[in-house]
Amino acid sequence: MSQLMNDPRDYVDEMLDGLVLAHPSLMRHGTGGRVVRRNSGATGKVGVVSGGGSGHLPLFTGYVGPGLLDACSVGNVFEGPNVASCGEAIAVANGGKGVLCLYGNYGGDRMNFDMACEMAEVEGIETTTVLGTDDIASADADQIGRRRGVAGIIYAYKAAGALAEAGGSLADVTAIARRTVERTRTLGFALAPCIVPGAAAPTFDLPEGEIEMGMGIHGEPGIWRDRMKPADRIADEMVERLLANAPADASNRVSLLVNSLGATPLEELYILYRRVVPQIEKAGFEIVAPLVGRYTTSMEMAGASLSLCFLDEEIERLVHAPASCPFWRAG
Repeated sequence: MSQLMNDPRDYVDEMLDGLVLAHPSLMRHGTGGRVVRRNSGATGKVGVVSGGGSGHLPLFTGYVGPGLLDACSVGNVFEGPNVASCGEAIAVANGGKGVLCLYGNYGGDRMNFDMACEMAEVEGIETTTVLGTDDIASADADQIGRRRGVAGIIYAYKAAGALAEAGGSLADVTAIARRTVERTRTLGFALAPCIVPGAAAPTFDLPEGEIEMGMGIHGEPGIWRDRMKPADRIADEMVERLLANAPADASNRVSLLVNSLGATPLEELYILYRRVVPQIEKAGFEIVAPLVGRYTTSMEMAGASLSLCFLDEEIERLVHAPASCPFWRAG
């Protein structure tokens, strides 16, 4: 598959140059320019930072903005950010009230952010950490701490960012991020792989006409692989699995995210949405603030994911609070 680029080694940096040029509310920051931050800076509030590999836009970098993230460290495609960029993101997001680090549950990201947080504490910056763990296919319900963070982490960005913007303390912002993560569930599927720029082969092999349920956003193995099925059968299974994983104290109000992993078009997302909504409502849930589109991708991977955030009163209020970034506006 042809890819629009110059030298693969410059792929991420040229992408970041274009991103900040197209969106003046953002700017590059740090020694290697591998931090994207708000142009307005962060003062007098809790900072909220994230980080992750490139190749997933709008995640992670695209959610920097008022009511969301203050800064994000950026790695190479499908590679976590380095320690230096994690530390620079924390430092630039520090407005004097401490910094929450909110990112996906991946080994390299954890290691580098942990080291960066230790160095920040030496510099007098108080930090906390919350990991996204919404991918139900990546571990059983009794091992939620091992689950990967995928598209559903954007609900934690939204809740934590809104509370930080409203003047919440570091403890309160951390608590709402953790509670939102605990109440969010995601399941995805792949129809075709992607190719990392400069690689000689796709990230995984999936023959044409097959589907893999539960595959991760880097091509991590899913829960089954079979011939392609009708969209309604796929949607029904996803809803059944997600609702079976609902938190024990789930309310009857949920936010639904139908997300493209890159190549799957909006038309097909709406085919899923028209089936998913009545299935969720039939189960006794009311859908609030639905989202349909590209919110977390995997380069040009074909496939989609469904996320359910089981709301409580505070999370619902924060989901509706004003926020603005290049890829998501609310309120």
